[in-house]
Amino acid sequence: MPENKVKITTEFIKLDALLKFASMTGSGGEAKMLIQDGQVTVNGEVCTMRGKKIRAGDKVAIIGESEVEVC
Repeated sequence: MPENKVKITTEFIKLDALLKFASMTGSGGEAKMLIQDGQVTVNGEVCTMRGKKIRAGDKVAIIGESEVEVC
């Protein structure tokens, strides 16, 4: 699974917004569906909260697809 780094300039970014910002999904609706379906992990654990605050150092992945590290 390829890993990329995504730089944010704020204290945090919400999970659904990160998926769009990092081009892991094509739309907010797609991000919402993936999160609700349990297809997204944060630091290795499935997360179903769209508004989860993601901070520098966190790793977010779509299961079986791509992974990004926030810095």
